[in-house]
Amino acid sequence: MAKVRWGLISTAHINNQLIPIIQNSPRGELAAVASRSEETSKAYASQWGIPQAFGSYEAMLESGSIDVVYISLPNHLHAEWSIRAIQAGVHVLCEKPFALTLEDVDAVISASQKYHRTAAEAFMYRHHPQTKIVGDMVHGGNLGDVLLFRGDFSFQIKPVNGIRLVPEYGGGALWDIGVYPVSFAQYIFGSIPEWVCATQVIGEESGVDETFSGLMYYDKDKSALISCSFRSPYYNQAEVIGTQGRLVLTRPFNHYESGRHLYFYPDQGDPYEIPVPEEELYSGEIEDMHDVILEGKKPYLTLDETRDHIKTALALYESAQKGSVVHL
Repeated sequence: MAKVRWGLISTAHINNQLIPIIQNSPRGELAAVASRSEETSKAYASQWGIPQAFGSYEAMLESGSIDVVYISLPNHLHAEWSIRAIQAGVHVLCEKPFALTLEDVDAVISASQKYHRTAAEAFMYRHHPQTKIVGDMVHGGNLGDVLLFRGDFSFQIKPVNGIRLVPEYGGGALWDIGVYPVSFAQYIFGSIPEWVCATQVIGEESGVDETFSGLMYYDKDKSALISCSFRSPYYNQAEVIGTQGRLVLTRPFNHYESGRHLYFYPDQGDPYEIPVPEEELYSGEIEDMHDVILEGKKPYLTLDETRDHIKTALALYESAQKGSVVHL
């Protein structure tokens, strides 16, 4: 295989971040796009210089024109079309959240194993050098014993509408942006929490969580605090606190290089900034899939990790709804 042939399911705005990366990759090419409307698909293909346009998702998957598909559909359709792509012999890079139930996650995993096709969740920040540097420092003992992780991600939705606010589509702040700090906490601590406790603010018009906060307790007195909101001005940050120092990440989930910094505050001595190689935030997940298909490597972000953070997000929702602690 000279290059990995990519297809896009849907013409969602998030595609804009990946299209130039795929088109500029020496190992990939953007071969096709599919929409429910052939007219929409053709217009989109013309706009972005995509060779083939299909008027249905099925037609593209069955065409033999692609090796891997990027799925950027609304949340409630992720599992269904991941499975259908795998059954058609196509690898899958699916936007987060990977699925909305553990049953759906397990169904995708089962299909992946049966048809020998890779499925991976598109958590772009996990592939970025900044996140990997943090992981190396944490797991290398530079912070001593890690006691606390804090992560926040918020932005305002104006006007208050769109698929992020539709309950039956899997809308809500936690599913949309809160899963970033949830998954980051899992990466730091290497497991799911023992128990969680959460609160949420449900929009009167939307019926989904427009603000969400959660506490996740791990063993040996380790914990994580996460928050997310559709009501606050744009903001995202993360902090890892250990017995020998702390790390502060500004804009870890932002695709803009400007404003992204990593600082270390040692227990003794002056704080300093840690240099982070410049890299497009979305390029890592694309090249990781190229490694899988062309070199037979395993995905950097495993399906076990994906299952664990979906399990944690579901427990957080359950806690917020019940108003009580939920044990995992």
